[in-house]
Amino acid sequence: MKFSMIFEAQLADPTPERERQVIHDCVEQAVHAEQMGFDRIWAVEHHSLTRYAHMSASEIFLTWVAARTHRIRIGHGVVTMPFGYQHPVRVAERAAMLDVLSGGRVDIGAGRGATRQEMSMYGVRPEDTSPQTEEALRIFSSAWKEETFEWHGSIDIGPGAILPRPVQDPHPPLFMACSRHDTLELAAELGIGALVMGFAGADDVRAMRKVYDEAIANRSGARLLSAEANDHFSALCPTIVLGDAERALRLGTRGQRFFAEAIAHWYGGGPEPSGYAEEEDHVAALARRREELVAKLHEANIPARPVDTGTYNADHAYGSAETAIAYVERLREIGVDEVMCLIQMGTVPQEVCMETIRQWGEKVIPHFRALEG
Repeated sequence: MKFSMIFEAQLADPTPERERQVIHDCVEQAVHAEQMGFDRIWAVEHHSLTRYAHMSASEIFLTWVAARTHRIRIGHGVVTMPFGYQHPVRVAERAAMLDVLSGGRVDIGAGRGATRQEMSMYGVRPEDTSPQTEEALRIFSSAWKEETFEWHGSIDIGPGAILPRPVQDPHPPLFMACSRHDTLELAAELGIGALVMGFAGADDVRAMRKVYDEAIANRSGARLLSAEANDHFSALCPTIVLGDAERALRLGTRGQRFFAEAIAHWYGGGPEPSGYAEEEDHVAALARRREELVAKLHEANIPARPVDTGTYNADHAYGSAETAIAYVERLREIGVDEVMCLIQMGTVPQEVCMETIRQWGEKVIPHFRALEG
């Protein structure tokens, strides 16, 4: 089982000074992650989502991290693939250049960038996001197979050379952000890894693993992007681990509350999130918001799916190292290939992030490495 971290560059009460600091803090955390034995970092790509994600140019962030590390894998989690955000050839060129400079450490995840705010910034139409994401993946996976590449689909490319060639043959491993069962099925049919939201808890991760495995078992192979499938299942694990387990729970659930309210603001039109006092009962606040959302969905005749309500579930790896080990044991039993730690949340202090990384590196990760012999 692999262990990774994901960065959104979230911050409460943003100012230019705080924004600069949080980006440098994320770099410091990523370098510390390599020192503590993590296998990979992921960086999102979002645009104009104030507070929720200030990681707009993840290719530059990842290059900065790659130059300061030696072993840890460098993951785009994810690139916004619709053509209005960036041309597929440009994605291929950037990824290959980073693969060369990092010594073959790059992974590429695909996403739609489908918030109204992001689409409005780039002139992307909602109806184009899904087909263009799949087409971009097909372009991307084909780009280096021949010395002269061309593509004729909804866009025409080439003929011409895609340079440089990546270190990894035939290309960096491909992934897809999967928040719904239909995207899990698509990832399986395409033969690419699944990056799943784990906020709803281990039982929901189990259900998503089942959907992914069944789709893999039933695929015909006709839609595979590459000769070798990447059937890798990565699940998000929100976590704060400290020597003071009670404080870790308070800070972790406060950070998750900020995350949940920030995502609800940009994806569902809710109010802006804010920083909250550490001493508040954030577990109870999350439970109240979950109940309110379930009621709202029922009123609108929309099923209260885990993907809708999961960000308000507080049952995660918050507390001591033993608490984190017990939660990861559940994910391991489910068959999760990679535990993707979410530590950098908008209200979590930098020293708490760094201590959590240390606790995982010294206590949690070694526990599972020992089990693997």
